Parts: sequence; C-alpha cells; structure tokens
Amino acid sequence: MKKSLAKKPRRKAVRPTGSAELLLEIGTEELPFEFIVPALTSLQEHAERLLSEARLSSGSIKTYGTPRRLVLVVDGLAMHQTAVVKEAMGPSKAVAIDQAGQPTKAAIGFAAGQGVPVESLEVRQTPKGDYLFAVKQDAGRPTKTILLELLPQLVGMLTFPKAMKWNEAGGRFARPVRWLVALFAGNVVPVEAAGIRAGDRTHGHRVMGSRKPIAVRDFKTYSHGLERQGVMVDPERRRGAIQEQVNRLCAKAGVGLNADTSLLNQAVYTTEWPCAFVGNFKPEYLAVPSEILITSMKEHQGFFSVRDKKSGKLAAHFIAVANNQLKDMSLIRAGNERVLAARLADAKFFFDEDRKTKLEERVKKLGGVTFHQRLGTMAQKQERVTTLAGVISVLVDPPQKELTVHCERAAALCKADLLTGIVRELPELQGIMGGEYAKHDGEPAAVSHAIREQYLPRSPEGELPKTIEGQVLSLADRLDSLAAFFHVGIVPTGSEDPFALRRHATAIVRILLEGMTFRNFGQALQKAESIVASAGFKAALVPGGDALQRLVDFLFDRVRHYGRTVHGLRDDVMNAVLKVADRQAFDLRDLLERMKALQSKAVRAEFDPLIVGFKRAHHLVEKEKWDRTPVDPQRFQHPSEGRLHAAMQLQGEMSKQMQAGRYDQAMDVLVELKPAIDAFFEAVMVNAEDPTIRSNRLSLLKQVDDLFMSFADFSQIVVQGS
Repeated sequence: MKKSLAKKPRRKAVRPTGSAELLLEIGTEELPFEFIVPALTSLQEHAERLLSEARLSSGSIKTYGTPRRLVLVVDGLAMHQTAVVKEAMGPSKAVAIDQAGQPTKAAIGFAAGQGVPVESLEVRQTPKGDYLFAVKQDAGRPTKTILLELLPQLVGMLTFPKAMKWNEAGGRFARPVRWLVALFAGNVVPVEAAGIRAGDRTHGHRVMGSRKPIAVRDFKTYSHGLERQGVMVDPERRRGAIQEQVNRLCAKAGVGLNADTSLLNQAVYTTEWPCAFVGNFKPEYLAVPSEILITSMKEHQGFFSVRDKKSGKLAAHFIAVANNQLKDMSLIRAGNERVLAARLADAKFFFDEDRKTKLEERVKKLGGVTFHQRLGTMAQKQERVTTLAGVISVLVDPPQKELTVHCERAAALCKADLLTGIVRELPELQGIMGGEYAKHDGEPAAVSHAIREQYLPRSPEGELPKTIEGQVLSLADRLDSLAAFFHVGIVPTGSEDPFALRRHATAIVRILLEGMTFRNFGQALQKAESIVASAGFKAALVPGGDALQRLVDFLFDRVRHYGRTVHGLRDDVMNAVLKVADRQAFDLRDLLERMKALQSKAVRAEFDPLIVGFKRAHHLVEKEKWDRTPVDPQRFQHPSEGRLHAAMQLQGEMSKQMQAGRYDQAMDVLVELKPAIDAFFEAVMVNAEDPTIRSNRLSLLKQVDDLFMSFADFSQIVVQGS
C-alpha cells in the first residue's frame, strides 16, 4: 500500500486533442409555429448542459428551425471526453491499517466500493489526521460512443404544450417525427429516437423540393443541399427575406405596412421558402372599423394590413407570405382573397347586426355570463366596477368636471360588448368594439373613449389609456379583479398566475405613476375590498394577514419591481420607504419621489455614517424598551445632550419640507443632525446607572428615531461594507 505523509499534488488531466462538428436534425410533420422557438431554445439549453455534464468541450452551439425540422449544430466538439482524476476519502489510517501494516476489513470494503485494488489506496495527511484515499484516473470515452447515449436523451427532453404518439415506439412529440440526421465528424451516429434510426439523409421543401432525399456530410453540405431544394434553414435569413419582400411590395403599391412583430414571427416559422405577395379586398369593407379588418386579417389568416401613405387610412390591400414561390402567384393570391372575403363578410355582418341593439340593452343579459364560479356573474362585476370607478374618479388631482358622471356611465356599459357577435368572433376586440358601439349609441365621447381604453395597457410595457376616464376605468376594473380574487384566496404562487393578477397590479402601478395624479389611492383599495366583502363571497382563511393587507403588500411588490427596472432603485431604499407607508392612505407617486430622494443621498460619503448613528439610536430604543417619558432638559448631564435636543427643533422644518413634497430638502435636514448624533454617542453612555438619566436619554433618542422614521425606516438601509 502506498503511503504519503504530505498531500500529493493533484494529477493533471490529459487534454483531448482534435474536434469535429456535430449535426442533429429532427425532421417532422409541420409543427405549429408557436412551438418552434421554445423548442429551439430548449434544444440548445439541454445540449449545452448534457455536453458539459459529459465532459465534452465544444465551440459554438447553434439551433435552426423551420416548420418541418429542428436542427442543432455544435462546432468544435471534442473527439474525446476530458480525462479527470477522481479522489475519494475513506476511513482513517488508524481504522484501516492494523498494527502489522495490513489492510483491515474497513480498507478492503472501501477499496471494493471504489472499484480499485486495495494495494492502490494512498495514505494522506489531512487536518483531521491520516486518512486513506482512493485515486482513480478516468481517461474518458470517445465522443462518438457517448453520443449514442446522449442524443436519444436530448430528443426525449423536448416537451411541447401538446404532444402525440404515432407509432409503436411510444415516443411523444408535437408532430410525428419522420426522419433523423445525426452526423459527427462526417460519420453517421446510428442512434434511434422516436422509433426512427438516424442517417445522413434529409428532405427538402414539400412542394419545391424533389422526392429524393438529400445526402449530407456536414452543416455546409446540409444547408446548401436544402437551399437547392427550397429550404432556408436559418430563421434569420427567412426574416430578412420577408422584410425585404414586404418593403419592396409596399413601395410598389404606394402603401405603408402596419408593422406587427408577432405576425412577422408567424410568417418566419410557418415557411421554409417565404414568398410575399399583395392581395386585395373590396373597398366597401373599409366602412367597417379598421380594428375589425386588421384583427380579422391577422387572427384568421395571418395577413399583414397596410395603410394609404397619403391619408394614413387602412387600404383595401393585404400582404400575405406563402410557403411557396411560383412564377405565377395569381392562383395563390386568388385563393387567399377568396378566403379573406368570406371572413370580412362575416365581420361586416356581425358589425351591422350588433349595432341594431344598444349596449344598455345588452347589460341586462350579463347576469347570464359567469365572471368566475366563486365570484359571481359579469353583471355583478360590472356593478362593483361602476361603484369603484366613482370612488377613484374623486381621487383625481386636480378634480375634473363631470368626471365621476362619465366614469360611472362608462363602467355601467363596459362589459356589454362581451355579448356582441363581433367580440364572440374576435375576442381580441373586447373594449374596442364597446367603445365603437357606445359612440354609435350616442354616448358622450368621454364615455366611448373610456370603454375603448379599459383594457389598456394590454402588456406590461403596453400603451396606457390616454384619457382620464380611460385610466379611471382601467384602474377600477383591475383593482376589482385583484380585490375579488384575493378575497376568496386565489393569489399568485411562484410562477403560477392563471388570472394574470401580477399583470393587473403592474398596470395599476404604471397608471398611477405615469398617468394622472391620484391622491390617496389607499382609499380605493379599502373600498374595493369592502365592496367585494359586502357582496357575500366567502372569504378565504389564509395566513399572512387579511385580504386587504395582502393586497397592499402585493401592490407594493409591483412597486418594487417598477422602481428596480424603470428607475434603478435599490431594494433596501424601496423597502425603507414602503415599511413606513400608511397602508390605508398612500400615494404611489409620493412614495416614488421619497425613494428617489433617499437613493440620491445614499450614494454620498456622509450618508453611511449617518445611518450608523441612526441605527444605533433605533436599536437602543427598541432594546431598552423606552418607557414613553417625555424629555426633561433639566436632567441633561452633558452639553452634547442639550445640543442634540436643540438640533431636534429642526423637526418643524423637516415636516414643512415633506408636506411640500420637497424630499431632497427634507433629507438635507436629517443630514444636518449627524454631528449632534455623533457627539452625543461619543460623550455619554445611554445606559446610565441612574434609571431617570437612562430614561431621559432614551426619550431623546426616541425623538431622533421618530424624526427619521417619519421619512423612512432607515434600519432597512444596507450600509456599505456591513
């Protein structure tokens, strides 16, 4: 048995030499375009992890995809696993070696467990004493051998929102897998996945390509071969081609494109060889609101809409992207025009029929529409929103004439369009059509605009309502949803948020901070909760305080997210301000200004020493249990006590600055206290033996604590280096 009294140096791993390209293609029936990007992302992430865990170094790892193929290309993949030395510590020498120097059962068992001869065990000195070590040299295996195990795992790791089984192999995939290409260093890796054995043959475009498979050796021959057979395998090439074609068509037709990123992505991932063309529809359909036409073209057909460059109005043309290029595109164009004409005819019919019934008449039928099984009907929700809109409208600063009347009227009609034919056909037009029909019914412009804007913003960074009435209605609708779901205990947990409550809260925060000024929005939260509670819904018994408290905390969490992402505010700064915020009467805009003022001072050199002094005062008051005795100047024993007491007269100045919203100046008042606080702690001992002196000094520190806490809880501030 080897023995070493000093620790042996770690053996250097032998670096493998040589590398080659890995190409994997999963050929399928046409995949839904929404599945492709997540699948490619997952394919790359899993490949990176599996190769790393297998100790296979590589260069770039890229993915490509079309509706019929998911492709992985790994450049510079090592030909061999990286060799490693594995060490395991076993029993102590005293237990493993007997007096005769022979291995005991403990040593023999350890060697067997590690798969090494007992004679190869080494004795090493450790801080705990001499111990046995098993040292194994793992030279690794050839990459081609490892890929036989790794590639089937990789294919099996891909998951989809919907998957199917189609053969006896039992594999699940978004669509049936029809072929596999697996090449490493130009040679086939004979793996099997989803019941298909990999080879070196791929297939071109379903229409433009030939039926004969394409032989490939590497990614270069693969991409060139596909190009000749009508496939641009790189999505970014297809994106560039589509944009170039669309721009050329728009210039020729004298129209401007209604740019839509989601539509462009759809075109990229529904084609292998994109070919854009212009189609037309009857100008008479332009009498229908443009939102209906644009949405119908987008949602039903995946067509781009265009506008006349001179008038800016919607033009009677569309741009479609076909997955085929013919010399004569007239047949494809005619087919698409015919299908769109039927869609637009339906939309026009619904629009004409909807206008025969006023929104006010539809309101009566909302009692038959369920909002949520535990929260009643849409009619009940609309009633709550109407009451809440009236409450919020009063909080607008400065007050607006007739605002409450318009907001309550808009709220009383805001959900009626859910019963219209056009919204049943195109749910994306909720609110938009309500505003259109309200205008047709002769409602005031403020009312129709508010109904139209009630669902804004539609995304976290989306456009906010432009009108005051729209902001009030959006706030009321979202706040009611938050209050209702929180009341019955349906709250977001982790990544689960089926009712988009985080998005609602984010929208509320954005409107309050970027829209009109709403005074004391805390009142609106209280009212929203009380309205829901009075509706008779069963309240949930959940830990963490009552529903209102949890609702405020949830909203404040979104404020933190907003402050962090939009203004770059520190978490400790935001926590300090929110900790002292009145949960029943708060103004988010005011709180944000405090945070910004606090952070602007927090970067200064004198700030951290000030916080150290405050925290000392704060902790002493908490620890020593202040007895609420008022400060008595007659009991001061050192001039520093009097100077600190005199400095506290700045309290009036600070209160004045805070009431005026001048938080920078208010922070300056606190900074001025630093010399007096430092001198106090240097000169006196708070915990004096005389209980009356100790109590008087604690009362003085309590004044300091209260003054700081009137701005923020500075104990939350992280001092640099602490």
